[in-house]
Amino acid sequence: MNIQNTIEEKLLTHFQPAYLEVINESHQHNVPAGAETHFKVVLVCPSFNGERLINRHRAVNAVLKDELANHIHALALHTYTDSEWQGLYGGAPDSPACLGGLKRKVS
Repeated sequence: MNIQNTIEEKLLTHFQPAYLEVINESHQHNVPAGAETHFKVVLVCPSFNGERLINRHRAVNAVLKDELANHIHALALHTYTDSEWQGLYGGAPDSPACLGGLKRKVS
């Protein structure tokens, strides 16, 4: 299993998040092709309610302690409560209005 999948699995199991995105940003750094050393995690979790940002980050770091000690060079954490996430990004964006495709009149 690769590091990205391990991160995803551990965070899903431990936090049961409303939203999780793990992005391998290693290609943006001076590392060999295919490296898994730099990650960004976006984690939206109900258990973060009432928790300070530092405590959220500590909780994630505790779950990923082995990966941080042995594999990950950099980990950017973006941790949110459900209400923070909704306030920042709302729900899923609406799809654009359909212009009718082939049924549209051509002038």
